[in-house]
Amino acid sequence: MTPVRVGVVGGGLAGIAAALGAADAGAEVVLVERRPTLGGLTSSIQHNGVSFDNGQHVFLRCCTAYRAFLERIGAADQVYLQRRLDVPVLAPSGQRATISRNALPAPLHLAGSLATYRHLSVIERARLVRAALALRRLDPDDPSLDEVSFAEWLQRHGQSARAIDRLWNLIALPTLNVSAQDASLALAVKVFRVGLLDRSDGADMGWSKVPLGQLHGANALRALDGAGVSTHLNASASSIERTSSGSFLIGAAEKSLTVDAVIVATSPRALASFGVPAGESIAEGLGASPIVNVHLVLDRRVTDLAMAAVVDSPIEYLFDRTESSGVTSGQCLVVSLSAADRYLGVGSPELVSMFLAALRDLIPAAREAQLVDALVTRERAATFRASPGVGAFRPAMTTEVPGLFLAGAWCSTGWPATMEGAVRSGNQAASEALAHLSDSPSNGVRSEERIRT
Repeated sequence: MTPVRVGVVGGGLAGIAAALGAADAGAEVVLVERRPTLGGLTSSIQHNGVSFDNGQHVFLRCCTAYRAFLERIGAADQVYLQRRLDVPVLAPSGQRATISRNALPAPLHLAGSLATYRHLSVIERARLVRAALALRRLDPDDPSLDEVSFAEWLQRHGQSARAIDRLWNLIALPTLNVSAQDASLALAVKVFRVGLLDRSDGADMGWSKVPLGQLHGANALRALDGAGVSTHLNASASSIERTSSGSFLIGAAEKSLTVDAVIVATSPRALASFGVPAGESIAEGLGASPIVNVHLVLDRRVTDLAMAAVVDSPIEYLFDRTESSGVTSGQCLVVSLSAADRYLGVGSPELVSMFLAALRDLIPAAREAQLVDALVTRERAATFRASPGVGAFRPAMTTEVPGLFLAGAWCSTGWPATMEGAVRSGNQAASEALAHLSDSPSNGVRSEERIRT
């Protein structure tokens, strides 16, 4: 029996997961990626002999699909995962607190940490319990929650503006890429319940010990090759056409690739160019939220912290990427800025100056350090905008066109725009494509149906 042939357009995490899922099930797979490397929005840049990631991408222990993906591509030993959640929270005043867990079951695992959270008053800490217990009772699949902002709900449950800024946003911003004020309650519930409230170890944090270009790019390419996937890099898909027989032609690299089903795993903005039904309205409805990272290479080590959250400062999160970047002398610190709209129009020299000053305000040892090198990375459309009402625009992995499927963190996975959501979408798209191909070949194909003219 001739194996079915599946085409995947896009080599980010969703596309890689889809290609591996289809190949592992016995399909012949061809993957087309316009960039010279795999990994999509999780990539690395070489600058002055140093490898800078385009963003500080973290995952949680509850990200089971992503962790299985790392195992599949042979990269599980190249990430670090905390034994227990432990996030130092710094302030320029010198005051320090910690968000951490103990060995008690959820939600008691956070009680000690929240009771001693010094960035809030005693009364504000006590009120956290009321909101956390109420949040645990909400169902993220309740469509009515997608019409409410997270901050509005928090205010109704006794949370002050200071508590939202100094605690709730420390989790909402990096996971949703919008602030609590702009976030859909449904997506916030998903993050807080799955990560923090339903199980005690869900929020243990992990991150890559190597450049992302290696973690997701080189490892994935090796895994795809091993699975028999035909991977075409530097090959932009110019068109997708559906023939009278129900197969598809992917126009790429001056030739057409014939496949039985197509999984489009690109950005939402590219959907319309491939003739995906309602592609323009999907992209417009999803919107976009940017991420900016400021990479600072100093001539000496100024902190022993691997990472920290920050309050009362322009710095949101700080990561030590010295080892993974290849810096052999001094220290490489990365300032990660989510929902970074206000920084998109600011020049790189100004951002470097601003955040170097903020780092020196935060860490006294940095005041004597000299800046050796710096780089600003911007992802203007890093994620969809997780605002109230966005759920209505997140498409399913299936489409109205038989044989055409979607994958991406922006699809309707129930998760926010995370690496976990991307992998889940790719897994499901592969499953849907294979299920479609196992059915009757007729599938309602008309005499000639073009997906793009």
